[in-house]
Amino acid sequence: MIEFVLGESDLVDVRFAVSPLNELTLSLRVLKDPARYPLHLPFARRIRDVDTEVLLALSNDRGWTPDFLSPRPLTPFTKIEDEFAALGEVSTRTMRRDLRAVLGEVPAVLRDRDRMLEALETYWHVALAGHWDRMRAVLEADIAHRGREMAQHGLAAMLSGISERITFSSPVVRVLVKGVEPRRVEARGQGLTLMPSLFARRTAVPVDPEAPPLLIYAARGAGTVWETGRASGPAALVRVLGQVRADLLAGLGEPRSSTDVARRTGVTTSAVNQHLRALRDAGLLASQRHGRSVVYARTELGDALVSHSSGRGSNSADPPFSRT
Repeated sequence: MIEFVLGESDLVDVRFAVSPLNELTLSLRVLKDPARYPLHLPFARRIRDVDTEVLLALSNDRGWTPDFLSPRPLTPFTKIEDEFAALGEVSTRTMRRDLRAVLGEVPAVLRDRDRMLEALETYWHVALAGHWDRMRAVLEADIAHRGREMAQHGLAAMLSGISERITFSSPVVRVLVKGVEPRRVEARGQGLTLMPSLFARRTAVPVDPEAPPLLIYAARGAGTVWETGRASGPAALVRVLGQVRADLLAGLGEPRSSTDVARRTGVTTSAVNQHLRALRDAGLLASQRHGRSVVYARTELGDALVSHSSGRGSNSADPPFSRT
């Protein structure tokens, strides 16, 4: 059991963050054992021309990776260029300490620091860079949902909704992580950082027992990232809204950014934005801004309209976030 003890200042400093380097690091699990990650098989099949000898050596049989590859983000939305720059400043001594903590030794293939860093950067550009906008939109949509849960139901309910392995009884957050020595970490004004990931299967914490409180968890909607094609609106819905808006509404069962919607549908971004705003103004979509992106998802009314038009009956599920 891992325990994070939060002081008064930490309780108001529970924050979310998105980290491209952490996503890169966690995706190495898929590269190493794709059969355990069926949602990401489309991603794994497309990976070519990377230094697999180095990349596969960076994780152990449990999928654990060294802490220097999973830094605690200092800002909510970090850039991969900044994270690679910071990674380049990590001392070789620290890297080897973290490698030993996970692997028990420093494998020969990882003793060449320059090769390791080059392999990671190449992997990013080959495997992840082209998908990052879509990935980030899903992660930001998850944060919007968790923020709404925390605002409406409190920190304990939000944390338990992330995973049944997480409990909160003020001032202690408890995380069940199998195979890890129990430890108690005093936050001491450092807050608690929560980081959604598309590649996490459960929950993860730093290997270093002295590291600040950081909790990585599985994001909602991870399987939608690799979907291709456009959803087709039910015929009855098309007669009311028209083909384009019916298709857009049908395809927003999971939160997506307007840019991602445009990419999927083949409609220009400016046109998509006009249609999405019209659907939002009609109460069929909710929107929320995160950084440079505006994320849209169906409201209860939108869910009900799509369900009834499809002949499936009503759907009373809560929307991913409240309308703005």
